[in-house]
Amino acid sequence: MSFLSRGVLALALSAVAMSASAQTVPVVAEPFEPVSGQAGKDVVWVPTPQSTVDSMLELTKVTASDVLVDLGSGNGITVITAAKKGATAMGVEFNPDMVALARRLASEAGVSDKATFVQGDLFEADLSKATVITLFLLPDINEQLKPKLLDLKPGTRIASNSFDMGDWEPDARATSSPCTSWCTALAWIVPARVAGTWQLGSQTLTLTQQYQVVSGTLGTAAVTAGKMNGADITFTVGDRTYTGRVDGGVMTGQGWTAKKTS
Repeated sequence: MSFLSRGVLALALSAVAMSASAQTVPVVAEPFEPVSGQAGKDVVWVPTPQSTVDSMLELTKVTASDVLVDLGSGNGITVITAAKKGATAMGVEFNPDMVALARRLASEAGVSDKATFVQGDLFEADLSKATVITLFLLPDINEQLKPKLLDLKPGTRIASNSFDMGDWEPDARATSSPCTSWCTALAWIVPARVAGTWQLGSQTLTLTQQYQVVSGTLGTAAVTAGKMNGADITFTVGDRTYTGRVDGGVMTGQGWTAKKTS
């Protein structure tokens, strides 16, 4: 092979090598950005407006002493806002990309010490330490969660963006502003269970209960205006209103005590 031919061959091989090298330059992936309406495990993702988040946390009176769990936490806005109030807040989200995004946003907001996110199924989340539960799920998902929520400690507060809990009427609601969509916040307080028979002094107190609404009889007189607010109970019999607190099988109020018999 001539000197010239060898030179041409070397140039050709060099060009091939440079071309191959160019083709192997790594492509930097764009940061994940969620899209409203994107599919999820149980529901599509739609962002909650900041004003509605604020209303949900106001209705549930979130403070630094609270432990908040957000079911289906998405981009983490509710958890991050609660953490800014000093609450210990955790988001449960099935989509790992969303979890990573929420962690990054929490870090940027300077609340990573208070705001944590776990990848998991919202139906399997441990809620035992929560004092506040927040969610933005569909009504049928809320209905599936309702028995678990009602088993939480009396006084646990629950807030939902827009969607209700079926026949469990909310204790409070608010419309956020400014807001163009998803502007309704609903809140519930888990009631103590008081249905059954109690002995109040020399009389039998028989109570029925539909969530936070209580009715029944004291002796032969009707119980009216019965209401649970967590573990606090109030009801009226005739011209007397009883206000007290439920602790397991005992109710105690000013000047009265009732013990559960069945």
